[in-house]
Amino acid sequence: MFDLDLWKEIIDALKKNRMRSFMTAFGVFWGIFMLIIMSGAGRALENGVMEGIKAFATNSAFFWTERTSKPYEGFQRGRRWDYKNADIQYIRTNLNDVEYLSPRLFGPSSRGGDNTIRGIKTGAFNIYGDYPDYFKIDPWTPVKGRLLNEIDIRQNRKVCIIGERVAEVMFDKGENPIGEYLKINGVYFQVVGVVNPETRINIGGGQKNEAIMIPFSTMQRTYNMGDVVHFFSVTSKPGVPVSKVETRLKELLKSRHHIAPDDLQAIGSFNIETEWKKFNSLFNGIQILTWIVGIGTLLAGIIGVSNIMMVIIKERTQEIGIQRAIGATPGKVMLHIVMESVFLTILAGYIGLALGVGLLELVSMVLDSSTEEMFFRHPEISFKMAVSALSVLIFAGIFAGMIPARRAIRIKPIDALREEK
Repeated sequence: MFDLDLWKEIIDALKKNRMRSFMTAFGVFWGIFMLIIMSGAGRALENGVMEGIKAFATNSAFFWTERTSKPYEGFQRGRRWDYKNADIQYIRTNLNDVEYLSPRLFGPSSRGGDNTIRGIKTGAFNIYGDYPDYFKIDPWTPVKGRLLNEIDIRQNRKVCIIGERVAEVMFDKGENPIGEYLKINGVYFQVVGVVNPETRINIGGGQKNEAIMIPFSTMQRTYNMGDVVHFFSVTSKPGVPVSKVETRLKELLKSRHHIAPDDLQAIGSFNIETEWKKFNSLFNGIQILTWIVGIGTLLAGIIGVSNIMMVIIKERTQEIGIQRAIGATPGKVMLHIVMESVFLTILAGYIGLALGVGLLELVSMVLDSSTEEMFFRHPEISFKMAVSALSVLIFAGIFAGMIPARRAIRIKPIDALREEK
């Protein structure tokens, strides 16, 4: 393998017909190039999606009420019902697998027109009533000020935290919103925080940065909502599947609110753990599909290399015969042919690999310079992927050279010397 004369013969053989060598190598180059690009693009899609949801509690589930679909205990089918404040403590007492539990209220929607006023400025935003534990499930980062806390809940404080977009609309550029007041649906609230969402998952609908959140208890009292709860967010304790919590919580609430145990419509739910598994399965499928398509393209190039090597063997029949006649062993002839194939394959593949990685890095730089949020971030390939690609190239080169090499060693020296060019 380290015979300098052998490598000189290989390079000279490829130089004799440079165009044919180039066209032969191009199929391998294109196959590995497409494999790298498709793999990088799949990884970029995965990075973009996961970057928008990775901070969200993956062991969380969300619950809301729907009309009942079955009559039960004297109640008719199609009954409307609501969660109550008492359900909060009931769940905490009877469901030990819950780590965080946060009720939520939905105020006036932005679709209903302007609901927020400050001086001559007006805006339409989504209003929510929340507990502090909600931010442990759906994380928000305070840009200025703070998040809601337990004191806000206990004292029914008329305070609010606002998304960055709300601050842009309701306050002048450079103005500090902290301590200022917004008139929300006719009631004044003091701004105690400007916040930015850490995820793109939006349970309430609308743009997350266009949200205003006030203490849950304050919202109930201020807007005369009684003890109604619109929504529950829960997370399971470490090691406990949230699907188990989801099933048990539904059973408890159905029993408490006189709903048929087999009524599958009365409680709507959304399980992040299940959705997370779907995402993982999707991206694994994309990577598998990428390998299938990439290796298929690469295989087409390898077959081209093998066919061209067969042609080269035919052209060099007399040369091979002379080598055999002067003492070259079948193993040496076979090694020569295989090494020529491997050299051509690895050279073309390495160039395809380098250009593919370079293009991914260029695209990554362009995307990183963009300030817009997108579901396509950091196209890249892992070190494991690069090593796997190089391994495929080596085996592909050996495969491409083995068939022509076997044909070459079957050529009898006397027949080769009689062969006319």
